[in-house]
Amino acid sequence: MSTTWQRAWPPLRRALYWTHRWLGIGGCLLFVMWFVSGVVMMYVGYPNLTDEERLAGLTPVRFEQAVVAPSAALDALPQAVRTQPPRRMALEMQAGTDAQPVWRIVDARGGRHAVSARDGRVLGPVDAAQAEAIARDFSAQPGARWAETLERDQWTVPQGLNPLRPLHRIETGDAAGTELYVSSRTGEVVRDTTRTERFWNWLGAVPHWIYFTPLRADPPLWHDVVVWLSAACIVSAVTGIVIGILRIRLRRRFRSGAVTPYTGWMAWHHIAGLIGGFFVLTWIVSGWLSMNPNGWFQRAPADVAAMARYTGTGASPFPWPPAVLPAGEGAGAPREALLMGFDGKPLLQLRDAQARVQVVDAATGAPAAIARDDIVRAAARLRPGAAITQATLQTREDFHWYGHHRTRVLPVWRLEFDDAARSWLYIDPTSGQVAGSNDRNARLRRWLFNAAHSLDFPWLIQYRPAWDLVMWILSVIGVVASASGVVIGWRRLRRKPQPSPVQRGLQGSRVS
Repeated sequence: MSTTWQRAWPPLRRALYWTHRWLGIGGCLLFVMWFVSGVVMMYVGYPNLTDEERLAGLTPVRFEQAVVAPSAALDALPQAVRTQPPRRMALEMQAGTDAQPVWRIVDARGGRHAVSARDGRVLGPVDAAQAEAIARDFSAQPGARWAETLERDQWTVPQGLNPLRPLHRIETGDAAGTELYVSSRTGEVVRDTTRTERFWNWLGAVPHWIYFTPLRADPPLWHDVVVWLSAACIVSAVTGIVIGILRIRLRRRFRSGAVTPYTGWMAWHHIAGLIGGFFVLTWIVSGWLSMNPNGWFQRAPADVAAMARYTGTGASPFPWPPAVLPAGEGAGAPREALLMGFDGKPLLQLRDAQARVQVVDAATGAPAAIARDDIVRAAARLRPGAAITQATLQTREDFHWYGHHRTRVLPVWRLEFDDAARSWLYIDPTSGQVAGSNDRNARLRRWLFNAAHSLDFPWLIQYRPAWDLVMWILSVIGVVASASGVVIGWRRLRRKPQPSPVQRGLQGSRVS
């Protein structure tokens, strides 16, 4: 060891211990919270109205009443939102006292609109009485009652609901304690929660994501708080691993025969921290990266013009009424008709109460038939100047296309491009719609977050008991390492400061 290093090491070592000690006191509390809440989130996710739940609550579409064409419904909207094609346009029934078919439109800016398909009126705002009637029909609970109108509460903090606010909260009065949220702008049921979901989320997603309403209502502040807390915990974990390695003796053990010089809670903290330190660090680093610090994983904005060329929409009005009016009975009757386009063909995607999908050509009424060559030719317009290097019909989930936390289309065409970002597009063969995409950055994030944080490895998540077992074992190790640190930190904070030698001398002189 050089003389320079000998002089530098003592202050560096003191700084190492000091940093770990004081960051660890708060950091271990956060670690315990994250590990315990993470286990809860394995089984109870944040409240969300799934497509299956939404479709099951809708009534069958009355196509014969939908006399207002899609182009006329768009013309009813303000000029400012008609400059670009809408992101989404679907026909469904508006429930309540004045049940009618409505066009639900998401414009290019993300704004939400509802236009009557019966007379072309722009609908809204929806008052409390209307929202209550809508919720009664949706839930089939005649005792549903309006509770309040709010901008946001603990279960409606995500920014994706901003275009739909304010929201009416409706208590359905069922045995599950279900509450529905109805948009005052469009009359849509946009969220549901149950008593069980609300209870477990206070132990799961809310503390795990630091999703407390006052903080989450300010997205930039919430982002910065999570990023900086995570960064401090990363430093705490790294310094702890370094100290743990410095203090362990595997060959030349301590006089007691132990590999650690510590006893009691300190020994538990040392050993558990070394065993689980790598996983603790990967979890906290991957969680930090999920917040996209410094915009490292920012994705390029969607190319609206390229998508319009791909779908062929806008060249001519969508034919309405369709060549054949969709029909069905009971649960098989269409609950939603989504307007689509592929290579200039107008398509109608129909979904029933069980979310089963049927795609028909709106111009002919025949089931849609889209060949591989059609998809490859049209998809070239989505990445101008790039060539498709490979087109694969994927029939099974893989590392980048899997349904652990979401529904994935299978089979699906995977098209790989030779552009600078090395883009991959996933195309639904039944409708020709872009079902998903990723690029080199997104695939890197897949490794750094999903694989490292959620252990989303195909060979593990396909055997759910195995994934659960691994997550439980690692979480228990993390809790032991963190909880022992909490006990150690609490004892240190309660310890009375010892007088220095100088202070002891002064105390002795006063006594004498």
